[in-house]
This record gives sequence, C-alpha cells and structure tokens, in this order.
Amino acid sequence: MSTADSLPHLYLASGSPRRRALLTQIGVEFSPLDIDVAEVRQPNEAPEEYVQRLALDKARAGMALLRGKRAVVLGADTLGVLAGDVLEKPQNQAHAAQMLAAMSGTEHTVLSAVAVVDGYRERLELVQTYVKFRSISDTEIARYWQTGEPKDKAGGYAIQGLGAVFVESIAGSYSAVVGLPLEATQRLLAAYNIPVWASAVLDRNRGES
Repeated sequence: MSTADSLPHLYLASGSPRRRALLTQIGVEFSPLDIDVAEVRQPNEAPEEYVQRLALDKARAGMALLRGKRAVVLGADTLGVLAGDVLEKPQNQAHAAQMLAAMSGTEHTVLSAVAVVDGYRERLELVQTYVKFRSISDTEIARYWQTGEPKDKAGGYAIQGLGAVFVESIAGSYSAVVGLPLEATQRLLAAYNIPVWASAVLDRNRGES
C-alpha cells in the first residue's frame, strides 16, 4: 500500500464554491459534502461563539453523513461584525444597502472559523481579520446590488469579486475574508496527516512521466 493510499480522505462539509476553490488552490485533495445545518444565532451568543459553533456543527454533520467511514471532515463559517452587530447574508436589497452603508468609511471585523473532525478528535480555530472600507455612495451601493454579487455573501460583499473596489485596507488573512483562512487550515489539516500541495505534486509527476 502506498503512503497516499494510507492517508485519510478529506471531506469538505460546505457547498461554498469559494471554499472549494481555496482548498483546490493549495493542492488539497477532497470530496464535497452537502449538509443541512441551521444557521441561527442563539440568544446572547457572542459572534465569536456563533461562528465557531457553526463551523463545528457543519463538520460534525458531515461526519454523521459518512456513517463511520475512515475520514476527516472540515467545516467552516465566516461572518462580519460591525460595532457588535453580525453582518450576515442580506435578506433583501434594503438589508444589503443598510449593511454596506454602515461599513462605508469605517472598519469591520471578519471572523472565520475552521473545524476539523475525524470521529475521535475535534480541532477548532478562529481567525480575525480587519477590513476597512472607503466611503461608498448610495448610487454605488444600488449599482452593486444590481450585479447580483451581494445576494449570497456575508456582509453583502465579495472581497474577491466586484466588491474589492470598496476595500481600502486589510489587516490579517485575505483568504479568511473570502471564506477559509488557508494558513490556519493547513495547520489543522497537518494534525490529521492531510497534506497540502498533494494534487500539484501529482500533476507534476504525471507531466514528467
């Protein structure tokens, strides 16, 4: 049996195309899982507690779907916080406009939690990133909504997309704002013997053979 065959397989408990793209970017081999986890903040639950609970709930839900299979499951969640208020996915145009207007010309915090489980161990890490927006006009906010990009994004914007023009500065992990802090993710996966760059090495070896 080869070393690759002896390694546990990673499953991503997320339907997010951004998280899939980020894992692929660093050469992690994985299979996606469709899970159903209610994203509802509990009364008096701090944003930091909320985002970590959701990441862990997703990872556990993914493991439950595998029914005892030897595997590792990664769950993640990302949300923004401004003045103590959670910036979640907008409910409608008015909600998106309200959030973007509140972020205009100021700094907000992006919390990104990653959980990795294998049925025996659970590891969890929280990454905080600070994003400052330039001033945004009401006209820009309305035009941005019409692009369709804000509709399924926490905080109503995508830093990796059209919303990048709003970002004046960032302190922390860029990939965490996109949806998965890669440095923290690599560290967690290493504890479960899940390698990064694996697919890149395989592709190179195929090309040299």
